[in-house]
Amino acid sequence: MGKVAIYPGSFDPITYGHIDIVERALEIFDKVIIAIAENTEKRPLFSVEERLQMVRTLFKDAPNVLADSFKGLLVNYVAKTNAKVILRGLRATSDFEYEFHMASMNRSLNTHLDTLFMMTSKDYFFVSSRTIKEVTKLGGGVEGLVPDLVARRLKEKFKLPITKKRQISWDD
Repeated sequence: MGKVAIYPGSFDPITYGHIDIVERALEIFDKVIIAIAENTEKRPLFSVEERLQMVRTLFKDAPNVLADSFKGLLVNYVAKTNAKVILRGLRATSDFEYEFHMASMNRSLNTHLDTLFMMTSKDYFFVSSRTIKEVTKLGGGVEGLVPDLVARRLKEKFKLPITKKRQISWDD
């Protein structure tokens, strides 16, 4: 089966920061499972089905990337996959304290489970799904921070006009 990593999160929506982590993780692991958490306490913008569809579309040409969803404890989901590693992206030191506590709890629940932290590339360390949603809702552009599919879906959710990219011509 090879080395499998579970990359859990809400992915509401998926950003280039997330994609960067997946692409780099594929240099270490044979397979990465993007595990979308069904968290009833959060009020996501996109349904689990919508998030799965976006992730599957974005990784349709990557057979070693799977998208799935789970409810409940992450360690229970990981046990079902036979994976031994949870993959987590870190943007800043503020992420580390929370992630450290979660990794410690997961390890206490399953002593055969490790968490691998990967720093997000410098181009995306400031990008979060929450910020992407806020900027879009207020009419700002998020192109270059999320795939075009995600930017379109965000504009649709917020009922904003979808603009076509203007081609620059030196004759203008």
